[in-house]
Amino acid sequence: MKHVIKADGTRQPYDRYRVMRTARNYGVPDDYVVEVAADVERRLYDGIRTRDILRIIHTSARKYQPSVEGRTNVRRAIGLLGPKPDFELYVQALLKGSGYAVEEGRILKGRCGEHEVDAIARKGGVTYFVEVKHHHNHHRMTGLDEGRIARAIVEDVQEGYQAGKNHFTIDKAMIVCNTKLSAHAKRYAACWDIKHIGWDNPKDENIASMVADVKLCPVTLIKGVNARTRKRLVDAGVVTVGQLLGYAPDGLTEKTGIPVKETQILVDRAKKLEE
Repeated sequence: MKHVIKADGTRQPYDRYRVMRTARNYGVPDDYVVEVAADVERRLYDGIRTRDILRIIHTSARKYQPSVEGRTNVRRAIGLLGPKPDFELYVQALLKGSGYAVEEGRILKGRCGEHEVDAIARKGGVTYFVEVKHHHNHHRMTGLDEGRIARAIVEDVQEGYQAGKNHFTIDKAMIVCNTKLSAHAKRYAACWDIKHIGWDNPKDENIASMVADVKLCPVTLIKGVNARTRKRLVDAGVVTVGQLLGYAPDGLTEKTGIPVKETQILVDRAKKLEE
């Protein structure tokens, strides 16, 4: 069995499923992800680094999905967003695109204190307060602390509502993060009925499934979006590929202040992502 060396120096067995999943994240159709895995395995050796595997995947993926040339990995693209306001705005857009009615963050009064939350979301008759957790390193795990805090906020706000300290209450907590969840975090969220959305959790509604629609991918998916361009886009409220495609190049320039020569490239590359 061949082993792979991760970014943190640890070794783990080669996993074909991970390679196929990464190929899907690059936009490779399901019919070809096995071919990408086969390309990787032809060049595989014991002790290969994950970054070298990623280079092989990217090169191979371009053969089956030419638009890969103009994009980066989805998980990495989300990691390139800033925590505030980038990822907060992105999560709001992601939830709207997934059928939620979403309001911006606000301060909720509880019985014992006030709580600033990142958004309010409603779906299926349930009102959630949304807490957002962003990690630049998307390989990190999100642990238990966020769930404990969320549970305390729900209880305090509901008791504040019952005591007449506020006229707005929530039913449940929702935590959205761009990483995977630790096993402990999953168990805690399930036990206390906290909706905890991570990269691949829960199975029926996670970030990986949401961004299957390229229009819900972040603008950082577009190759060439540097920190300066990202800031201008985010400041103008443009955080998803779909939002960017809502503008012609000159309209995007007017909205963001980015030179039209650059916005033409951005729009062209965004269009190719849909091919």
